[in-house]
Amino acid sequence: MNISESLKMAYETLRGNKLRSFLTLLGMIIGVFSVIAAVTAVDVIDLYFTESFRGMGSNSFYVSKSPNFQMGPDDESQRNRPNLTYEDLLTLRGRARLAASISPDGTFAMTKVVHGSEETNPSIALRGVGADWPVNNGFDVAEGRFLTEDDIRYARPVIVLGSIIADRLFDNVQAVGKEVRVDGRRYRVVGVMEEKGSFLGGSQDEIVWAPITRMFAAYGDADRNIAYDVRAPSPELLTATIDEVTGLLRSIRSVRPEEENNFEINTNDALTGPFEAFTSVLTMGGAGIGLIALLAAGVGIMNIMLVSVTERTREIGIRKALGATRRAILTQFLVEAVFLCQIGGLLGILLGGIGGNVLALTLNISPSFPWLWAFIGVFGVTAIALVFGVYPAYKAARLRPIDALGYE
Repeated sequence: MNISESLKMAYETLRGNKLRSFLTLLGMIIGVFSVIAAVTAVDVIDLYFTESFRGMGSNSFYVSKSPNFQMGPDDESQRNRPNLTYEDLLTLRGRARLAASISPDGTFAMTKVVHGSEETNPSIALRGVGADWPVNNGFDVAEGRFLTEDDIRYARPVIVLGSIIADRLFDNVQAVGKEVRVDGRRYRVVGVMEEKGSFLGGSQDEIVWAPITRMFAAYGDADRNIAYDVRAPSPELLTATIDEVTGLLRSIRSVRPEEENNFEINTNDALTGPFEAFTSVLTMGGAGIGLIALLAAGVGIMNIMLVSVTERTREIGIRKALGATRRAILTQFLVEAVFLCQIGGLLGILLGGIGGNVLALTLNISPSFPWLWAFIGVFGVTAIALVFGVYPAYKAARLRPIDALGYE
């Protein structure tokens, strides 16, 4: 008997016991679905982080008082670090030779923006920044302009709006040149940023940018902690620029040679590192849970095949009496087990890919499909079919014809 005949007989056998075959398939589908859905969702998240960080620019890095993302318990020594101040930034900018631009970045309030009778929700981030902030962070201006060095130098009451804010306050009307109020203070709109989307659950289009010097005048505390956005002249000079900025900041902040930095240098690679470690753990966890489900499905396969052998004992006896070899009987039952598992596996992969990408649709990000894990799933269910189907197949092949023919 060749493989095609074995497959045909396997199909007829499964079709003859539809409910039992469906319930057996369901266990395999759930197991493979668990693996593929979990891995796909993690792959979507990882792709989202990669695309988001890539948009920030390959030759930019960020200086902060403490790590932007930290795994594990807080380090008390980091909380006691001195603030990164605007005065330190000006000193750094005056001494740096490699950096193409160095921009301040600080959030001064979470508030609402008002224009006439229209107003936004009260969760708008008011950021005090410098003129080079957009190019350092991969943002573009859609209307008007961004802040200029003169705006910063003279602390002008001007502001740039995120796209969602502009749409909310100035529907079908040009925002540039209009006046808005933030915390009771008046600002003239000089620009609107292009839509950027969300990142880490927060909208990048619900931000307003104003000269950091104006923010100090409005909110006080010129020594408050801020971040520095630094752009190297090119990706090739990124490492050299980081080394220069690190050395200059250690000098400016009086860090002794034997002491560690009392600030953090955050590159795109450094930012993605914790997420890659996190997503790897999620992938292994999802795969582990799915493996347990697959083992349970494998036990179900063995059980159903043992029942099939018992039900078809007389059939096996007749085939042996007509000349079927042990190898032919063994192959037939193994093919049935593999056929059953492959149907369940392929359906599980399809449903898992769709289920995992529900997250992509929800977050409005690029879909993904883990082809490697799909191939692993195909080979995995085949292995399960062989491991859990071999005993029933061996039992069928070992039946004596005279005993099988006399079985009731």
